[in-house]
Amino acid sequence: MLRLSWTQPEDLAAHALVAARLDGLDVSALEDQLVAAGGSLTAPVSGATRDRADEGLRATAARVTEAATALPRPASLLEREPDAWASMALEPPTVPVADGLDDRLRGAWLGRAIGCLVGKPVEKIPRDGIRAIAQSTGRWPVRGYFTEQGLDPEIAARWPWNRRSRPTSLDGVIDGMPEDDDLNFAILALVAQERAAGELTTSAIAQLWLDQLPAGRVFTAERIAYRNLLSGDEPDVAAVRGNPFVDWIGALIRADAYGWAHPGDPAAAAELAVTDARLTHRRAGVHGAAFMAGAAAVAVAGAGVEAAVEAGLGCVPSGSRLADAVRLGQSLAASDRDDEACLDELHRAYGHLHWVHVLGNTALLVLAALRGRDDFARGVGLAVAGGWDTDSVGASVGGLLGAAGTAAIPADLAAPIRGVYRTTLAGFDGVRFDDLAARTLALAEAGS
Repeated sequence: MLRLSWTQPEDLAAHALVAARLDGLDVSALEDQLVAAGGSLTAPVSGATRDRADEGLRATAARVTEAATALPRPASLLEREPDAWASMALEPPTVPVADGLDDRLRGAWLGRAIGCLVGKPVEKIPRDGIRAIAQSTGRWPVRGYFTEQGLDPEIAARWPWNRRSRPTSLDGVIDGMPEDDDLNFAILALVAQERAAGELTTSAIAQLWLDQLPAGRVFTAERIAYRNLLSGDEPDVAAVRGNPFVDWIGALIRADAYGWAHPGDPAAAAELAVTDARLTHRRAGVHGAAFMAGAAAVAVAGAGVEAAVEAGLGCVPSGSRLADAVRLGQSLAASDRDDEACLDELHRAYGHLHWVHVLGNTALLVLAALRGRDDFARGVGLAVAGGWDTDSVGASVGGLLGAAGTAAIPADLAAPIRGVYRTTLAGFDGVRFDDLAARTLALAEAGS
């Protein structure tokens, strides 16, 4: 039986109710309807439960999901968290671009790939499982790729590798960068800007996805929006109709290339990232994209990680939940607590959220990038050891730290990738990261 993840009505309903409660809504009546039909209020950790529900429950769950996602959000929340760029009314300052942009772009692309690849095998494995695997194989603290060599069979059975990633992402079998949505979306953001010639629209992003992105390569909010587009919804409706994941991390992972193509100009980068993000996300989800784009723009300009994080923070509303997450990551990074104590604090603050939610992952991203500002392996390793969206946070941290230039990236981490990306994106299978960096540089030079 095919149990396509992130689309099953009986699974989406619980996520929709959780999201509504987090937004401050009373959904007790909808909860009662779902429970009366035999449904669960516990949102599944993975994309789909094992067994298909009966048709009565599926119909009720679909109605509950539509109703919960359509409920108007509290005015106080909307005032704190505007998510259209014009209404955000932010003006983060530009910074000068240092010499060596071409090398920093190569480092950013390669660093993003490495960070993603470090985290791929342990995606969905919680923090204690990641630690057990790394300790069993003599690779704790995490500073690079995972291995099966020496792994205790009992630990392997308790914490199985990400099924799709295991054959391509463990030390010793890596042969180029395998496909991942964290890299696919960076390429699509590059293509979107090349096509747009300065006039990017959310509808153009939607058309690009339909033209080039296989439906099976999108997840969570992106999969819901894709489904809605195929059902005939306009892009502004596709983002929200029946979508419980508007505050998750998907838009953040699409944002780096907007920053890379606008070095030193976080506002321009964030505006484009928001335009992209609104195809699939709202509020905190959109703010995550704005933060990442602004930070990437300043990092690739050569200003350093601290300045990059500050610039990203300047691209989101100061009273938003995303801004709070960034500030928590900053304060922990600056504290005298060790890394494990900092991760404990992040999990106390955000451990109640799903592992793909943008808030905890952003706080972790900031902590790891700042703690690893002079040590690429430490930063990426800390991002992965945090135990949430390991490949996505690893990729984001890798991109920020790699933006210091290729010399910042350890040779033993770069070598297995061989500078090559393997993907199902039409026209890009086998593309070299140096070629992607050259195309990004052309955009940056045209914009300047």
